[in-house]
Amino acid sequence: MSVPDDQPHTRTRYPAGEAPPDAAAGRHPLRTLAAVLGAVVILLVVVAVINRTSGSTQAGAGAPGTSGTTAGSGPTASGSGTQATATAPTGTQPVSTSQDGIATGFPHTAEGAQSAAVNYSVALGSSEMYTTTSRHTILQTIVDPAVLGGIQTRLDDSFTSQGSKLGLRLGQAPKGLTFVSRVIPVGTKVDSYGVQSTVEVWNDSLFGLAGQGSTYPVTESWYTLTVTLSWSGGDWKLADFKQADGPTPISGNQTPSSADMMANAVTGFGGFRYAR
Repeated sequence: MSVPDDQPHTRTRYPAGEAPPDAAAGRHPLRTLAAVLGAVVILLVVVAVINRTSGSTQAGAGAPGTSGTTAGSGPTASGSGTQATATAPTGTQPVSTSQDGIATGFPHTAEGAQSAAVNYSVALGSSEMYTTTSRHTILQTIVDPAVLGGIQTRLDDSFTSQGSKLGLRLGQAPKGLTFVSRVIPVGTKVDSYGVQSTVEVWNDSLFGLAGQGSTYPVTESWYTLTVTLSWSGGDWKLADFKQADGPTPISGNQTPSSADMMANAVTGFGGFRYAR
């Protein structure tokens, strides 16, 4: 006999802690979905905070009064508080004339003094200084006439002695060898500026005899030439100079070139005029 509809429905009891199969199946997907949504929300919040912090830091970099640095700022010596002066071209023509292959007519400015010091440094370190005639021509071009006699005597003794040690005859290398004496300026620094100016020129140099059997192979050396300049006759002229070793970088791990390659490079590559 059938059970009438108005009779109480039968309830099934399950052991404690155990849910009916249909209920469990209905509730687990909801909990999983809620957990996933919660994780996504948290992740979005974290990303937003990170992006906002990063953007604020970048916007403040290089701004006045911050610790950020701006692109193009000159190098600063650690702890010295001094800053190297930029060496980018100023657009001002440094020289318009030359004499005996040496730039002349430098402007009466600090930059003009640096340009003169660099070019005079190159001339003083050239192979032409080892021949008496060309040495005197160079000195008459770059030296203040008021002190020319003393400097010429000083350098005549020095270059003659050094040339003899190398085996040069009238400035020429022994047969089969190429004499190398070339200066490569790296930078300048003005110590003082006025009627007399003092400029330091940091140089790299190549010196020696290139070729098979050379007992004085071409070597590299670093030194600083301190040049005192006088404003004389409408141009900067050499009044005095002194030399000190270094600063010297650590040598790289490049393999030295052959004697023939070095000789060909020196004769094949010309030098430059230099300007600040």
